[in-house]
Order: sequence, then C-alpha cells, then structure tokens
Amino acid sequence: MNFIESFGGTALALLGAALAAALACVGSAKGTGIAGEAGAGLVSEDPGKSGKVMILQVIPGTQGLYGFVIFFLALQKVNGATAAISVAQGLQLVSACLPIAIGGLLSAIAQGKVAAASVNILAKKPDDWSKGLIMCVVVEFYAILCMLASFLMLSAVTL
Repeated sequence: MNFIESFGGTALALLGAALAAALACVGSAKGTGIAGEAGAGLVSEDPGKSGKVMILQVIPGTQGLYGFVIFFLALQKVNGATAAISVAQGLQLVSACLPIAIGGLLSAIAQGKVAAASVNILAKKPDDWSKGLIMCVVVEFYAILCMLASFLMLSAVTL
C-alpha cells in the first residue's frame, strides 16, 4: 500500500482522467485509420462517394470525444476539491474513468472494422450503404454506455 500512497490521491485522480482521454483517443485514431484505409481505396476508384466514406470514417472518432468529456469532468472534480484528495478518493476517480478508457479504446477499434466493412457495402451496393451505417451505430451504443457508466460513477465520487 505504501507504493500507491507514495503517488497521492491527486496523482491517481489525474491518472484516471488521463487514461480516459488517452485510451479512448488511441482507439479512435486506430478506428478512423482502419475505416480511412478502406475508404481511400473506394474514393480513388469513385470520388463521388467521398462524402459517404467520410461519414463512415468519422464515426469511430466519437469515442475520443467521449473520453475527453470524462477527462474534463474528472479534471473539474480534482480542481473543485476543497481538501486534499485521499488515495481512496483517487482510486475511486481512476475506477470511474476506466469504463470509457477501456470501452472507448476497444469499441472504437471494433467500430473502425465495421465501418471498413460498410465501405465495402457502399462500393458494391451504394443504395444499401445505410445498412452499414446502422451496424456502426450498434457498436456506438456500447461506447455511449461506457461513457454513461463513467459519468455516473464520477457523479458518485465525493471529494
């Protein structure tokens, strides 16, 4: 326990905030990259589909935004603390940030793969591209649940 106590509660709380933003953004970068690779091939063949490809590529980027929202809320908690943050409170804040950190990372990558497959739908059956978009939204639902879990957990932490 001395090892954890040597960091202090504030450092642990800031670590949680940083993980929420960093991991969700890394997932979004990976997911948008996967979708972008697929989209680049299609746009090189049919530039008229670039708008729809761009929509599919942007969708995995939302997890990074969700992570940043939780980062901001956690930072507000730390800045609004009226007393020193204990190690226990710091661990509570780290725990509250983990759902969007891990869920954002993994769901953005999964969503990028679904978006890349949706680019294939757009290439072969342009009128059915919205079916791929709906598949992306299904993955998005779980990212939203992760953000909501982090938000509710952060709300329960009292400093």
